[in-house]
Amino acid sequence: MSINPKKRITNDRYNAKCTQINIKPLTQEAEAIKKAASNVGQSLQGYILQACRERMEREGYYQENDSESKINL
Repeated sequence: MSINPKKRITNDRYNAKCTQINIKPLTQEAEAIKKAASNVGQSLQGYILQACRERMEREGYYQENDSESKINL
């Protein structure tokens, strides 16, 4: 199934703003993370990013500014 050309353009714009980070948990841990994300109705990416943001905020690296986030390093 092909993707709508307008959708392709918006996907490409979004992807241009992103950086890919790969993680390699052990299989058992990966399955536990996937299950936890599913149990709360989140995507795996959303679940992991939320956990990272919450920790960064606790440690003073993350700060909300309107709808945009800033990293303080």
